[in-house]
Amino acid sequence: MNILVLGSGGREHTFAWKIAQSPLCKNLYVAPGNSGTAQIATNVNIGVTDFKAIKTLVLNENIDMVVVGPEDPLVKGVHDFFLNEDSLKHVSVIGPQQKAAELEGSKEFAKEFMFRHNIPTAAYQSFTKQSVEKGYAFLETLNPPYVLKADGLAAGKGVVILNDLNEAKAELKSMLVDAKFGEASTKVVIEEFLDGIELSCFVLTDGKNYKILPTAKDYKRIGEGDTGLNTGGMGAVSPVPFATDEFLNKIEERIVKPTINGFKKDDLPYVGFVFIGLIKVGGDPKVIEYNVRMGDPETEVVLPRLKTDFVEILKAMANQTLDKINIEIDERAATTIMLVSGGYPEAYEKGKEIFGVETITESIPFHAGAKLQDGKIITSGGRVMAITSYGGTYKEAIKKSYQSIEKLCFDKMNYRKDIGFDLSESD
Repeated sequence: MNILVLGSGGREHTFAWKIAQSPLCKNLYVAPGNSGTAQIATNVNIGVTDFKAIKTLVLNENIDMVVVGPEDPLVKGVHDFFLNEDSLKHVSVIGPQQKAAELEGSKEFAKEFMFRHNIPTAAYQSFTKQSVEKGYAFLETLNPPYVLKADGLAAGKGVVILNDLNEAKAELKSMLVDAKFGEASTKVVIEEFLDGIELSCFVLTDGKNYKILPTAKDYKRIGEGDTGLNTGGMGAVSPVPFATDEFLNKIEERIVKPTINGFKKDDLPYVGFVFIGLIKVGGDPKVIEYNVRMGDPETEVVLPRLKTDFVEILKAMANQTLDKINIEIDERAATTIMLVSGGYPEAYEKGKEIFGVETITESIPFHAGAKLQDGKIITSGGRVMAITSYGGTYKEAIKKSYQSIEKLCFDKMNYRKDIGFDLSESD
């Protein structure tokens, strides 16, 4: 098969790394890709939402399957584009159609879906510029902290959690009236704060059947001890030590099954990955959010634990034969630590040369915001590289990742030194 992966981050490098291991993959392309994918695939400089250019590439290179990495092309309807073009109908697209992608495209849509199908989640209300005063009144009925979410896509930065009521009101005004997040915050969802520990559940579905991948936990805040600004993710651990068999069973029965059944009942055409952001409150799981693709950097710890041929799984998803596949998981733990540019998630400089990548032997460096320029690997984004390691326990794996990081450097390189810090009691 000739396969195209859309995207340029650590998630897409991990996809390409796993796909390239399969004897079923003949030629592998990544658009636009990064310095990591360049080593194992053919990078093509096309944007993920440039559907016409993607069509030309697919036809010219006889591509059989497109694996969509990020959410933007899914929310904009890339799968529908392929279905509506006679010359592309035969190409398998891994990723939900636009109607189903609204689960990530709109926080309100997702909350309505959960309430409709009795999926446990936080109580909420949504507001617009015209109803901002009602939003203030709703905030006054809640106990702090206050959770405000931009309804649309805001690159992982549209969620604000504040302890002070006046600050929360000011933030609501900033989002709705001052358009802090542009189009994404023309509507804002305010929900009750759930106190617990977060984790991620990843589900594969072909529209009829589903398979659950290993759990993972990521770390969103820039600072040690989960402090500071939200980022796209600073590290991840898989499996999650506190996710016991009993707890995993609750996730499947109360959340995964109603979600997949909800797709069918609501006629949401879904072939792809379902990311379910969860929080453990007491002993019970509740849904924080849905994403319609794999998470990043969780992909960098979940896929490396997959022993089954990834392309076999993708084919089964496309052919609605996922029930026939037996998915085998590596028993070892996997962890990843994200190296970021100095200043991220705020203003940061690009174009810094990265030294030492070729010296790493005990870990897998998944490139993210990095590209090749004049034969050198240089930084091109905020989150630069994810350093993934295996270990008998997550502590062993984390130690290995940090040892590998000591061999790497670039100007103003930053990373969290406490990934997994909150799991020690559960190990």
